Amino acid sequence: MINPVTSKSHAVAPLWNPSSDRRESANLTRFMRFVGERHDRQFADYHELYEWSTQNLADFWINVWEFCGIKAHGELHPALQNAELMPGARWFPNMRLNFAENLLRFKDERVAIVGLDESGVRRSWSYAALHAAVAQCAAKLRSLGVVTGDRVAAFMPNLPETIIAMLATTSIGAVWSSCSPDFGEQGVLDRFGQIKPKVLLCADGYQYGGKRFDSLAKISRLLNQLEGLAHLIVVPHLATEVDIDLAQLRSFAGSVSFFNDASTPETPISFAELPFDHPLYVLYSSGTTGVPKCIVHGAGGTLIQHLKELILHTDARRDDRLLYYTTCGWMMWNWMVSTLAVGATLVVYDGSPSHPSPKVLWDIVEQENVSIFGTSAKWISASEKAGIKPIESHRIANLRTLLSTGSPLSNESFEYVYRDVKDRILLASISGGTDIVSCFALGNPLLPVYRGELQCRGLGMKVEILSEAGAALQEQAGELCCTAPFPSMPVGFFNDVDGSKYRAAYFEKFPNIWCHGDLATLTSRYGIVIHGRSDATLNPGGVRIGTAEIYRQVEKLEEVLESLAVGQDWEDDVRVVLFVVLRPGIALDDALIGKIKSTIRANTTPRHVPAKVIAVPDLPRTRSGKITELAVRNVIHQRPVNNTDALANPGVLEFFRDLPELRT
Repeated sequence: MINPVTSKSHAVAPLWNPSSDRRESANLTRFMRFVGERHDRQFADYHELYEWSTQNLADFWINVWEFCGIKAHGELHPALQNAELMPGARWFPNMRLNFAENLLRFKDERVAIVGLDESGVRRSWSYAALHAAVAQCAAKLRSLGVVTGDRVAAFMPNLPETIIAMLATTSIGAVWSSCSPDFGEQGVLDRFGQIKPKVLLCADGYQYGGKRFDSLAKISRLLNQLEGLAHLIVVPHLATEVDIDLAQLRSFAGSVSFFNDASTPETPISFAELPFDHPLYVLYSSGTTGVPKCIVHGAGGTLIQHLKELILHTDARRDDRLLYYTTCGWMMWNWMVSTLAVGATLVVYDGSPSHPSPKVLWDIVEQENVSIFGTSAKWISASEKAGIKPIESHRIANLRTLLSTGSPLSNESFEYVYRDVKDRILLASISGGTDIVSCFALGNPLLPVYRGELQCRGLGMKVEILSEAGAALQEQAGELCCTAPFPSMPVGFFNDVDGSKYRAAYFEKFPNIWCHGDLATLTSRYGIVIHGRSDATLNPGGVRIGTAEIYRQVEKLEEVLESLAVGQDWEDDVRVVLFVVLRPGIALDDALIGKIKSTIRANTTPRHVPAKVIAVPDLPRTRSGKITELAVRNVIHQRPVNNTDALANPGVLEFFRDLPELRT
């Protein structure tokens, strides 16, 4: 049974409307005219364009290709083969391109990358310097025997060198995969051990929260366990080459060298022309319920989808300066890097978002004159809880777009942004995932912003909300699905020869339809509300409830910093259990429990009210910062958590074990 609560979207006033100047100057407005001229029609608004884009998939994506100026060779037609098959559809079969060549289309003195870290070091590369650095790195990789199809893996912080190495790898046609250096040894083996990289990049260490962490000691214990690994490239970060002791790596049978190897000759870069669906990235599922899935994404699909989202939906241009707070283990890193194809400036930060103060990212936005800033919903909520008011404390006149993802953004966070950050800003809550290395729903410079809603479904993405029976729903929660092919569908899973694991992951629930695993509502305005992951859906009395609906209410209370809800099997039914992290000095007494329950009841339904409210000191989260309900649900039911190494803080699971409150 689907939760019948509707979004009541017709009664809500917008928080923001784009000005006429912003509408007129938007890339999306230019694109609408571009398409109209070529197809001899006019679009009254975005929704007409969206309907056309999903009904005319081949024509739409050809128009995106031409509008964004993708560099390639071959014939654009046919744009789509086997359109009736999911999976099985094939995009642009007669085109050949190189991903890195498209990101390096500019070769001038405009700043391409600014690199910042916790220690205050600031470095920058122009597009010309970036081009030269990529050429040198590509020459080094070629000298190590890297060829098209090889895997290059990176155990790296979010540094400019990480971007340079990715571009060098993909210029050759090799496949890139990365994870952040805070992963444990088993987490690295679970990921890179499956794809068997020929080359591994590793920084000597990284900084976080004012502390310095050594990476070489961890890597030294892994090198000989990675089958097929022939070369290690060390990137000096915390120390110089002279100060780095490589003695601990002597047991490695392969070669060890430094990133900026002066012996590598300067060689003009050569871009391998490859098929549209040639493997580009291997990304990983969270791995909290077992060994992570190795999701292979194609070069052409990733490129055209990212350009659509950056240029049309984010309205990115050459004079923009974009900061996205991310690690190299989150798909937003891959998305962020594609901004180079627009010719904008990337501001890359390595460090904690709350050190030396909770204002550090706002400080960078001001210091670097950032115009597009991306972060997580949890960080925005934390800024509000910390009492930060950039509208008063920071000069952020250039900031025109704020992106939020990672988890649903609460109504209170929407209001916080327009009250305490900036009233004239596009707040774009976006949602997609590692599975598609892009978005299903996202921002739009032509549409109003409403609290709690993602503005629109992405162009060319036939997103529908389906009931358990497969019927399309509106103003009612159901499964977020895509009912037609799109270019950034994975090429497949690594080592999934017959495609059975890939099909099982997305196409078992509804044959020939991508089922993403999110519980969502399509509003009467055609916005999207995300209620949480379907596999974390609560089912008291057989009614499906998204956890995000509860979090939105609980976390607006001053006493509560964060919360996590799970369903506990109880007396032949399921009861809702809510765990809360409270502000320092606050105790969970009967009065606060009553306040929490009454707040939930008043703003949702009686079904949402938890049977138990329990205080814990912390919540388990993945390394990309997402809380993981499934791990807690397994612990309270005395089931094993199969892959705790995928968690950033696995020790906190002990807080949930054998709780007396859950026995009555």
